Amino acid sequence: MAFSMKIHNKGESNEIIAVCDSALLGKTLNDDEKEIEFLVSPDFYGNETLEWDEIKIALIRGSNINIIGNDVVELASKEGIINQNNTIDINGIKHAQVYVI
Repeated sequence: MAFSMKIHNKGESNEIIAVCDSALLGKTLNDDEKEIEFLVSPDFYGNETLEWDEIKIALIRGSNINIIGNDVVELASKEGIINQNNTIDINGIKHAQVYVI
């Protein structure tokens, strides 16, 4: 499994860790029933392909997380980083966000 990650620094305490399954990069997910159109943008999720061990370290230390893809959501759930019950489904693809306020 390969993943793409980008860390957005929006100030000292406002970092966003964006991760997706690499196979989704550049694709637009549509769910007409939920009226969702979701672009898995390389600008947001990054172009660098990384392995899970590198991704896991960033997600564990991150407080603001945005992940999309069934593989990354499943692994993050197994590690206790997210609760898979709190994900949304966009036409069969899992998406999760975690924010610490």
